[in-house]
Formats: sequence, C-alpha cells, structure tokens
Amino acid sequence: MNNISAFFTVYPIAFPIIAGVFGLAIGSFLNVAIYRFPVMLERKWQSQCQEILRPDKQKPPKKTKRFDLAVPSSCCPHCGHAITALENIPVLSFIWLRGKCSACGKPISWRYPLVELLTGGLTAAVAWHFGYSIAALAAMALTWSLIALSFIDVDRQLLPDDITLPLLWGGLILNAYAIFTPTVSAVIGAASGYVFLWLVYQAFKLATGKEGMGYGDFKLFAALGAWLGWQSLPLIILLSSLVGAIAGLSFILFFGHDRRMPIPFGPFLCIAGWIALMWGNDLTRLYLQFAHISY
Repeated sequence: MNNISAFFTVYPIAFPIIAGVFGLAIGSFLNVAIYRFPVMLERKWQSQCQEILRPDKQKPPKKTKRFDLAVPSSCCPHCGHAITALENIPVLSFIWLRGKCSACGKPISWRYPLVELLTGGLTAAVAWHFGYSIAALAAMALTWSLIALSFIDVDRQLLPDDITLPLLWGGLILNAYAIFTPTVSAVIGAASGYVFLWLVYQAFKLATGKEGMGYGDFKLFAALGAWLGWQSLPLIILLSSLVGAIAGLSFILFFGHDRRMPIPFGPFLCIAGWIALMWGNDLTRLYLQFAHISY
C-alpha cells in the first residue's frame, strides 16, 4: 500500500488515468444495471404479489428463467445476437462496429457509449480532485450510484430503495470516521434531508392536490445529506431546482414536451449532489462572500 501511495505521489496524473479507464468498464456494467435492475425489482414484486394473492397456497408459483445482472448474457435487442467479448469493450467496440450490430446491422443506442464515457470522465475527475485516498474511492462509488439512479429515474421514474438506502447507510458509516463531514453533521443531514423534501411534498399536495415528487427523492436527498452533511443541503436543493427549471423550460421550448407531463427530479438531485461533492465548500464560500456573510 505504501509503495502504491508513493507511486501516485511521484506520478499524480497516473491515478486519474487508471481510474478513468476503470470507470469506462464500470460504465459498461452500469448500462446493464440501469436496464436490468428495475426489471429484476418488478419480477420480485410480481412474485411477492402472487404469493399473497394466490388462492391455493399449496400450489407452487411458476418458475421463471434466471434474470439478474449476470444472466442472461448481453445480446442485441433486435436480433438476439449474443454480444462477444470483443464487441463489449467500452466505447472502442461501438466505434469499431460503427454503432451497428455485427449480425443484423441495426443501430446500437448512443446511450451505451455515453454512459461509459460519462462514468469514465467523472471517475477520473473524482480521482484528480481527491487524490489517491479512501475519500476518492468512496466518492467514486457515490458517483457510480448517482449515474445509475439518474438513468433509472429517467427511464422508469423510479429511485430504487435497494440503491438509495445502502447509499444512505454507507454515507453514515463513512462519516463515522469523518471522511467527508463530521458524524453529527452526517446524521443531521440524513434526517433533515428526508424531512425537508417530505414537507415540500406535503405542502405541494395540499396546495394542488397532486404529488410533486416521490418518496425515492426524499431518500436520495437524505443519502446526500448523510454523505456531505446538512450544510450541503441548501446548495444541493438550490442547484437541483435551478438545473431542473432550465431543463424543464428547454424540453418545453425546444422538444415540445407537454408541460403537464412530470419530469423526474432524481437526476437533478444527482447532478447537484455530485457538484456539491466536488466543489460544495468552494461554492458555499463564494456565495457567502458575495452575500457579505462571514464563513
């Protein structure tokens, strides 16, 4: 471990490069998780409902084929062609195949290399920002989780408890050792993050009779509070609201999005949370200095 630390001290650029390449591979895995994880949850919920509603308790439920993050192997959604190892190299395979399936010639979604490049780039940025440390490794895990949650929420309007709750507990455990913020700040951040959005939800529902957000947003905000402390929450909610407003107006003006159709709030929380992770203290300091408030 000391030799590794010494190497990255002598060659500081090496850690971001290695992390970025590793991030590309993680991005390839995230592509699988983003699609399969909600399907796995739906099958689990359906199985649980069948067990509760099945009139004949003695009759075993129907067995379904295994479907998880490892099985079945990846294949073309158009023709079912099994993706080979050479066709599954992050970004490079997409370029080599010219964005088309090698079997049927149908186009491959641009989102696959986009997620890989995004994950690789953000992972390298985290490595450069934090340097070789426990904080960097933890921040990478948070970054990967936020990417997965963002795309799942865009696709399914869902922020799974199986990701948000471990993220919340992970933040509290890490900050038991004050990795990102003191323990008390993390605990207060988790509690106040959940309660704040819950109160906003209740106020909006009381005023309009509609649900403005889901409970997954409360848990995600609580998780960000557990990781970054209660002091980061005003910045996160301000940034997420600003990004959400800009994105919403852009969708309406340039893409003809129906203003009555809901836009998931989770991705904006994730973007704001990642910005706060990287530059939260600096942004808060700048704002307070601009407002002539001592920090």
